[in-house]
Amino acid sequence: MEGSNKPTEIGSTKMFGGYNKRFKHYSPTLGCSMNFHVYFPPSLSTKFPVLYWLSGLTCTDENFISKSGAQRVASSEGVALIVPDTSPRGLNVEGESDSWDFGVGAGFYLNATQDKWKNWQMYDYVVKELPELLTKNFPQLDTSRASIFGHSMGGHGALTIYLKNLDKYKSVSAFAPIANPMNCPWGHKAFSGYLGGDKTDWEEYDATFLISKFNNVSATILIDQGEDDKFMHDQLQPHKFEEACRKANVPLLLRLQPGYDHSYFFIATFIEDHLHHHAQALKL
Repeated sequence: MEGSNKPTEIGSTKMFGGYNKRFKHYSPTLGCSMNFHVYFPPSLSTKFPVLYWLSGLTCTDENFISKSGAQRVASSEGVALIVPDTSPRGLNVEGESDSWDFGVGAGFYLNATQDKWKNWQMYDYVVKELPELLTKNFPQLDTSRASIFGHSMGGHGALTIYLKNLDKYKSVSAFAPIANPMNCPWGHKAFSGYLGGDKTDWEEYDATFLISKFNNVSATILIDQGEDDKFMHDQLQPHKFEEACRKANVPLLLRLQPGYDHSYFFIATFIEDHLHHHAQALKL
């Protein structure tokens, strides 16, 4: 596998007329073998736009595919779902699996600058390598029409990647995103470990900070947040992002959902709204 990054199919299941397909490839960006999922809707004569999902802490490429139920709407809307993993794996870096919120399963969708974590380049993997891989190997996918969304750490990733690449994505949404990681324990741990102690470097991966730099966001940002999410106030801080959007005059629809927690039960409940949000943008 090493030396060739052409994906190999390692799994396929039919669902809502289309197929969940799992692929393995060698990633030059990350320096290891990686898995990702694609949900291909039922075949049509036209190419499918793509919607990237970024998962949260401890997840792999499998959680969203098996738990979200997104394929039903993706099938009817004719949108392909792209689901990468959350970090490099199998590198055996000392301490990479010591904690659930840093290292393996916790790539935070950034490019690490600290030498020990030099393989943690998930930003470049998602923004550059994966779209190029899809374009080269899957002619049925139209990667020029792309949107992005995610959950928790992946919601943070989706927001920051979208804001820094408005030319690449038509829309963004998030479930319970880590909206202000510079000012929460998860973010402090990840940023100090991957990026070092200079907080000006952290700003490049904080959606609440980044939003003030962009006044050309025209598509409404959709965020769903469960009001019974135990992480909302300490870790996620959606209201800080809401305030930053208000000041920057960026359109945001923040929906606080009573009784819902941080789980995939919450995601599955509102996933249809997010699929329609993106499908509308992708068809413009």
